[in-house]
Amino acid sequence: MRLNLTLSPNTDPVPFDHLRRLTGTLHKWLGPDNDLHDGPSLYSIGWLKGGQGKNGALSFPDGARWRLSFWNDQAAKQVLDGILQDPSLFAGMRVTEAQQQTTPSFSGGYRFEPDAPIVARRRRDDGSREYLTYGDERADESLTCTLRAKIRAAEIDIDPETVRVRFDRGYDGARTKLATIEKSGHAIKHRGSECPVIVEGPPEAARFAWNVGAGELTGSGFGALR
Repeated sequence: MRLNLTLSPNTDPVPFDHLRRLTGTLHKWLGPDNDLHDGPSLYSIGWLKGGQGKNGALSFPDGARWRLSFWNDQAAKQVLDGILQDPSLFAGMRVTEAQQQTTPSFSGGYRFEPDAPIVARRRRDDGSREYLTYGDERADESLTCTLRAKIRAAEIDIDPETVRVRFDRGYDGARTKLATIEKSGHAIKHRGSECPVIVEGPPEAARFAWNVGAGELTGSGFGALR
């Protein structure tokens, strides 16, 4: 299930690096007993839409739009309950409207536009992580492995080996973007690709990806699809 939120205009500047505030807001709405932190993220968080740069920060004079997607419908309902109790986000923004959107039907493989940069990585021999962007064919293996792992974690009736994910390298407008998240008090920069992805496999695989996103860190503001 997807929640399409409409937000009021901000009253204070919104920092460019505000992903931590988005995830903090989501978990505030879910409440202290939520288990979305455990295991692979079976949900995805889009970026705020409708902003413009102003004086070194973002401004949303006409309000913002924000998409949240969950494979587990119960989690989406928890968020809606949390919004009813406290619709505030940060920088003076509040939820003014929340629309539920059921997962669409897909006939099979599907091409998705990114709603946030998509992170693909591989582990080097020394244990460090290498970022793989849309122009690197090795990124497809990373995206595929991540979605297959989530399929196994969700225990849904799909053979993971029938599913593949790849960047659409025929798209002319692809680019990379660097964004920062905070973890354990440290600011960590992640490079993601703003490039459509193609999910190949049975229809249920496309439905699953529409909710959980593509690539890594979908619970931290990367990889959401639309």
